[in-house]
Amino acid sequence: MPELPEAETIARGLERALRNRVIESVEIRRRSNVIAPWGMRVDRILEKETIAHVGRRGKYVVILLGSGRRLIVQLRMTGRLLVLRPGERPPPASHVVLWTRGGEGLAFADVRKLGRVRIAGRHEAWDEALGLEPLAPGFTVGAFTAMLAGRTTPVKVLLLDQRRIAGIGNIYACEALWEAGIRPTRPAKAVSRAAAQRLHRAIVDVLTRAIELRGSSIDDYVDADGDRGGFQDALRVYGKRGMPCPRCGRAIVRTVLAGRGTWWCRRCQR
Repeated sequence: MPELPEAETIARGLERALRNRVIESVEIRRRSNVIAPWGMRVDRILEKETIAHVGRRGKYVVILLGSGRRLIVQLRMTGRLLVLRPGERPPPASHVVLWTRGGEGLAFADVRKLGRVRIAGRHEAWDEALGLEPLAPGFTVGAFTAMLAGRTTPVKVLLLDQRRIAGIGNIYACEALWEAGIRPTRPAKAVSRAAAQRLHRAIVDVLTRAIELRGSSIDDYVDADGDRGGFQDALRVYGKRGMPCPRCGRAIVRTVLAGRGTWWCRRCQR
């Protein structure tokens, strides 16, 4: 599932290609539940709107429209947002296609139909259930330490809780915990202040490097131009079961924690 770096990479690509473009027409190519709420006439609402800005919130791509409405896209497992050049045909499994006056298009394609496209009103607080942005100024060591305090939840499970930190998923939680040398199953409240500082630094570092390499293409993810990311080649532990730990050489193990595969080093992450 695309996480913060992938959503950020896609948003930046869409911003470069489509900012200030006017939506001339909208194709709803497949009537399915990817459009939420079901039955909303997205085509009528979006026609003649201007794409004012494309950004991100957590794992969501957020397209700000000239009216103040926002088009919120949740990619989930196989969703893709792809820029179409003039004359280019939408890819298979496209559900919604926006065409601009300049001829460019934006296609939302999703083979498994797990992604969602919805329109949020100008004053709608659609993201109030999402937590802190880990690359924003508000994500301080103090705020992170307070988040851990008193919680018996395993620290990795807490990192995946979008109500506390928005955008971290399984890949980057595993990588940050390895970088900080913290066992994934350790109760959050048992993480020392020094370890919390290391983990805070590791979260920011891992996410920043992943964005620089345009995300991780492990399965279906591609950016707005259809290109694969590069961070999958820089992963240290995720998906590396049985391979030597880059730090100590011991074999990486895979365990299941709260239903999620978790890769880590028993020697380095004590």
